[in-house]
Amino acid sequence: MKEALNRLSDLRLLVVGDLMVDRYQWGEAERISPEAPVPVVKVHHEETRLGGAANVIQNLRALGCRVGVCGVVGDDEAGRELLGRLAGLGVASEGVVTDGERPTTVKVRVMARNQQLVRCDWESTAPVGAAVRERLGNFLPAALAQYDGVIVSDYGKGLLSGPLASDLVAACGKSDRAVVVDPKGHDYARYQGATCLTPNQHEAAEVTGLADDGEAAALAAGRRLMEALGTQYLCVTRGSRGVLGLTAAGEHRFLAARAREVYDVTGAGDTFISLLGALLIAGRPFFECVELANLAAGIVVGKLGTATATVPELLYFAGGVRKVFAAEEIGAVAEALREQGKRVVFTNGCFDLLHAGHIQYLQASRDQGDVLIVGLNSDDSVRRLKGPSRPVIGEEDRAHLLAALASVDYVTIFEEDTPLELIRAIRPHVLTKGTDYTVETVVGHELMPQWGGEVALIPLTEDRSTSGLIDKIAAGRRQ
Repeated sequence: MKEALNRLSDLRLLVVGDLMVDRYQWGEAERISPEAPVPVVKVHHEETRLGGAANVIQNLRALGCRVGVCGVVGDDEAGRELLGRLAGLGVASEGVVTDGERPTTVKVRVMARNQQLVRCDWESTAPVGAAVRERLGNFLPAALAQYDGVIVSDYGKGLLSGPLASDLVAACGKSDRAVVVDPKGHDYARYQGATCLTPNQHEAAEVTGLADDGEAAALAAGRRLMEALGTQYLCVTRGSRGVLGLTAAGEHRFLAARAREVYDVTGAGDTFISLLGALLIAGRPFFECVELANLAAGIVVGKLGTATATVPELLYFAGGVRKVFAAEEIGAVAEALREQGKRVVFTNGCFDLLHAGHIQYLQASRDQGDVLIVGLNSDDSVRRLKGPSRPVIGEEDRAHLLAALASVDYVTIFEEDTPLELIRAIRPHVLTKGTDYTVETVVGHELMPQWGGEVALIPLTEDRSTSGLIDKIAAGRRQ
């Protein structure tokens, strides 16, 4: 799995679909309005996120993919903000047309105590005009040569309700590009010949006219859609009941939902189509793609609002595939741990010639919380701190020795002389150091109050040190 996910950074994908802006107004509802029987929300902050096909793009960028986009925005402030955010993600947007005849789709959600009270939408669901269709139709065939495949995110906002969808699928077929579609509406014929479709069970039942309840109904609807549309693969997403995957060869599998705890289902479909599409276009086996996409959707429903699943999170929630993470990955691992309600402890050191003093120190550090992350000085960093004869043991071996300890949950190697940047990325609840320090001399102590963290000083075992061991070994050799 690690290899499959890491290879996504080589993938070039084009996302075609309905671009949206999601705004969140966060506040507290503590009284009822005297004007009407509705809660009064005292808003304390607002947040803007990418939604719809733009959230698919954001998910793909979180996986490391290189992404282009084809869609429509209005000639308005929301459209300009959306394009600016895409540019900030490094996404080429020459395939986005600005249409002065329609607004950029904006969804505003009013949130109180992590619950959505109301949603207000600004949108047009009318088909895009002929001039816009022509510009996009001219863009797509030439653009396909730059990408390995296409992911279509149809939210029924007018972009794909006309001939653009069928023309796109046909162009992908001619250029031998896979196209994976999250469909909307009742006219699935426009996606005839797509590589894969991902309707939910209710949508599949409506389109086929079959029942909308239970595994047998999902399987019947999925098979009928595959036969009618000639797709190689099809997924019927089933919400809290999981997902059904089918192949043209007649195979099918039901996978249970992988949600840890459901906070918000917003954007779960975006995450599912992103990972499924990326892995499928990368050539991974279909049911592996479904399993990982199902896992990713389970991760994001544990977050509030439109969100993404990162590679470190996927590796972590797949069952702790590894304990040693790169410095640029460990922040995401720590975020996932905090979202589970884990109390994260961080410590750091060279840990050259691991000895009993180290073991006791790490055990005591781990006792300060639920998870211990160890920052390990790189070989170059150790040489700068200890001199040219150190370390005795190389960084990879030191990392694996630490990872083998039951008290250590994660290890990350850092190149700097201090772990200050790691502490900023991890934001631990507890930062530990030995009692040969004071709180004021611990690197990063000044950061801890920013997120409610604390510094804990751990008593050290007397007469236990790496330098002492080295001296004893050297004295033994001289004798």
